[in-house]
Amino acid sequence: MEKMELVILETSDVHGTIYPINYATNDRTDVGTGKIATLIRKERQKCPHTLLIDDGDIIQGTPLLYYYARFDRSRPNPMAVLYNKIGYDGAVFGNHEFNFGQKTLKQAVRDSDFPWMAANILDQDTGAPYYGKPFIIKTFDNGLRAAVLGLTTKYIPNWEKPENIQGMRFEDPVETAKKWVPYLREKERADVVVVAYHGGFERDLDTGKPSEDLTGENQGYQICMEVPGVDVLLTGHQHRRISGINVNGVTVVQPGCNGAFLGKVTLEAVKNQGKWAIIEKKSELLSAHDAVEDRQLLQLTDACERDAQHWLDQPLGRIEGDMTVHDSMDVRTHDHPLIEFINRLQMKAAGVDISLTALFNNESPGLPPAVSMRDIVANYVYPNTLKVIRISGRDMLEALERSASYFKQSDGGPIEVSEAFTIPKPQHYNYDMWEGIEYVIDISRPAGKRIVKLDYHGHPVEMDRNYDVVMNNYRSGGGGDYLMFRNKPVIKDIPVDVTELMANEILEKKVIRATVNHNWKLICHHEEKK
Repeated sequence: MEKMELVILETSDVHGTIYPINYATNDRTDVGTGKIATLIRKERQKCPHTLLIDDGDIIQGTPLLYYYARFDRSRPNPMAVLYNKIGYDGAVFGNHEFNFGQKTLKQAVRDSDFPWMAANILDQDTGAPYYGKPFIIKTFDNGLRAAVLGLTTKYIPNWEKPENIQGMRFEDPVETAKKWVPYLREKERADVVVVAYHGGFERDLDTGKPSEDLTGENQGYQICMEVPGVDVLLTGHQHRRISGINVNGVTVVQPGCNGAFLGKVTLEAVKNQGKWAIIEKKSELLSAHDAVEDRQLLQLTDACERDAQHWLDQPLGRIEGDMTVHDSMDVRTHDHPLIEFINRLQMKAAGVDISLTALFNNESPGLPPAVSMRDIVANYVYPNTLKVIRISGRDMLEALERSASYFKQSDGGPIEVSEAFTIPKPQHYNYDMWEGIEYVIDISRPAGKRIVKLDYHGHPVEMDRNYDVVMNNYRSGGGGDYLMFRNKPVIKDIPVDVTELMANEILEKKVIRATVNHNWKLICHHEEKK
């Protein structure tokens, strides 16, 4: 009886992380493609039969990739260059692949020696796969055939700018898998079927209970339960670290983000009467912590990195006063000069007097006295543009209640973040702070009933009146479960990155004063939190 071991390696949500550094400070971190490449090489040395897949969100997320997409596209995409050299067997489209527009994405696909898979992203007119292939087949020297089906979360149209996904139709991943998995088994004679899905799990993997609103953003659990014939499910999108788990007999894995971990699935197979059968399978995560980055590999992108670093350090202007972030929770519980600066800038660019924005993560350092481009991208980490949409006062109240649910109910103890904004991944970017209105959040009250004051120009906001509000394109499409914003009239589209607006404002003014007007506050039992 012939036996073999097949190792499936997965990266996901690398987000353009090539070098093991934090671009805000250039301090070293245990992440990146350079380190992951070392892990991949070691695994290939141990097992001659390997399959290497990236599960999406590859070409966006670091200043290096931002600089490349905006200023340096005469060169091949840096991530494609490295993945070609490493020898990826295939990649799946993540939602952030579309952020820089179709030209940048199409160039990345052209620059790649490996296929991109997209079984459920279809051409609106023809119904054929819009990009790449639905699946790949890899046949090993002993005859075993492994199929990988590529799927992407269908929720992308709720976030992405329409022009970036023009001509595409996002089909349901579960229904798409039901169509293709039998085809792979029967027509393509696949011995092993792997589904690589840029999406995560909507239910607890042990109990099956919903772990989030069942919007269709994440359908990994449903794929495991409803699609027969799947051996392995590679997942991503949620930035979770998942291994050592089988769901309904399907081995699942998810390797976090930024190249901190490499997902590994090991299959033991035997050949009986000419057919391969899997007798054992397991999943695990390999940490990049102790890996040394592959410097020979990184030489391929060093020129891009040098140019990006030079761009990041260009002086723009200075801040008068304190616009640094000392405590991220303090920023979200008190009006802060950084948030007020961004909101006022958005209002100026849009020509309206109501704005909202967020502190995207807990690593945002704020703006120091001498500001460079590095400081801006360290705080505003997404390539967002702005939209002005027309909403009702009732929509405004509902959106503020959604933001106010960020906090756990409190009667005066330490202020804590609700698990709905931290599990399965941190979602600090979904807590908004507004400018142009006056409001009070009382966190002693239950979620949904926390806005105890809401005024506009000194008068209560009228529930049936319309208000024009500027926000980023992600939020204007309802991203972050702000469904009250979906399909609202778009009054103005400002197709300039917010980072560019920030840089231009500082360049033009030379000096920006750090100010706050305390238009909102957070209280407990009607006492302001100090």
